[in-house]
Amino acid sequence: MSAISITVQPDPEGVSRTVANRMAGAILRTLATHDVAHICITGGRGGHGALASLAQDAGIDWERVHVWWSDERFVPAGDPQRNDTMAREALLDVVDLPTANVHPMPSSDDFAEVGDAADAYVAELAEFGDPGPPFCISILGMGEDGHVASLFPEHPGLRQTRPAFAVTDSPKPPPVRVSMSFDVINTADEVVLIASGAGKADAVGMFVNDPGPLAVPAAGVHGRSLTLLVVDEAAAVHLPPGLTRYA
Repeated sequence: MSAISITVQPDPEGVSRTVANRMAGAILRTLATHDVAHICITGGRGGHGALASLAQDAGIDWERVHVWWSDERFVPAGDPQRNDTMAREALLDVVDLPTANVHPMPSSDDFAEVGDAADAYVAELAEFGDPGPPFCISILGMGEDGHVASLFPEHPGLRQTRPAFAVTDSPKPPPVRVSMSFDVINTADEVVLIASGAGKADAVGMFVNDPGPLAVPAAGVHGRSLTLLVVDEAAAVHLPPGLTRYA
């Protein structure tokens, strides 16, 4: 488990570029020594911006990259609420990524019951490793309440140990989702947390005071070699001075 590093960027665009650069570096380092690279991505404004910035990197051999998701809304395929819908617009439909390398969480078109959808994703993850593929990097957006993926403060899902599990009572709409657990998220070599905007400032302030994952779930995620929080100035108002800025 790695210690947490923090970098502050001037604005959301700077956050997106920083996260995209970190993703590109992780992918390229992995492809230098492995046949394929597995990445785990997220939704939200921060995730969308990072993926759009990553799509502009011409040096990545996308035919050797596999893409996974840390959580998903259990709604029909193509619904704008789905993280994979946003990801296709920002990245997947822009780069030359084979369909077989894209691993979206099942939609409500695929299964009538969200529990069956979660079971199917557990099985798909297991095809590439135990409990899943070796993610070279996972990016996660931090919510205003400090949640990541669909792991919410004081929610029963925080105690889940299955690689992916059903959420039926999310405090954020829509209430029905599939989420990875801490156990599989924390297998990633690098974990990058994203927070931008004044609405995230209180969560970021709580996060750096190490409140524990029950209060701030983002505090429960750690990469094996790197854990990085990337914030903009608006989200950094409660952070101590002297942090790395604009690096």
